Amino acid sequence: MTNIVVLIKQVPDTWSERKLTDGDFTLDREAADAVLDEINERAVEEALLIKESKGGEVKVLSAGPDRATDAIRKALSMGADSAVHLNDPALHGSDAIQTAWALAAALGQIEFENGEATELIIAGNEATDGRTGAVPAIIAEYLGIPQLTQLRKLAVDGDTVSGERETDEGIFGLEATLPAIVSVTEKINEPRFPSFKGIMAAKKKTVQTLTLADIGVEAETVGVENAGTTVTSSTPKPPKTAGERVTDEGDGGDKVASYLVGQKII
Repeated sequence: MTNIVVLIKQVPDTWSERKLTDGDFTLDREAADAVLDEINERAVEEALLIKESKGGEVKVLSAGPDRATDAIRKALSMGADSAVHLNDPALHGSDAIQTAWALAAALGQIEFENGEATELIIAGNEATDGRTGAVPAIIAEYLGIPQLTQLRKLAVDGDTVSGERETDEGIFGLEATLPAIVSVTEKINEPRFPSFKGIMAAKKKTVQTLTLADIGVEAETVGVENAGTTVTSSTPKPPKTAGERVTDEGDGGDKVASYLVGQKII
């Protein structure tokens, strides 16, 4: 039986228009529809598959404002057993290092019904709103545990976790001893759709809310004011134009090539 924590994040829907807030240039999360990140759905699915084959318990952990509860309930409706919501306004605007620091501290507060500690942490390889792709690795460094990142396949056998990482150079087999953290890509699986029974059951599942004080993290170490990077200005993307039409009169290829050269694309 494996105690699994899945890291999830609520992100703006990719089909919604995204914009930055005035002043601190952080993502305006209220301006767009919010959804559970797609890769996180696959991470939850992988945890559930392990639970179904090996037994154990699946918890989800999310850092975010009140609105993130919707994403948490989506993961619970898929089949996760319970959730932990790290909700503190001081986290607003935290960078990847600060976020990983807070999540690592929250992971230390998670308890399972069998009294054992977290054995496996599963995350997506990157979130669609930031795409830093670094948080799982930073958490591994903070916790001092092995990391298996960018996996397209994942397996747990006893106290060993293994997987496959696909890169431009080929496919690599990775293996580590639990406890460990892994991140998965979009090739790992196809997430299930929550059933009506699962949606109704999610309403009764436990969601523990933690603040920074609860996990022993000082507010002065996180947030946009203390981030390692600062956005000083932004420029809205230009409006879409009709483009330039090329009429092929036998020299269409030359015209297209000249256009691409003029745009410094080739």
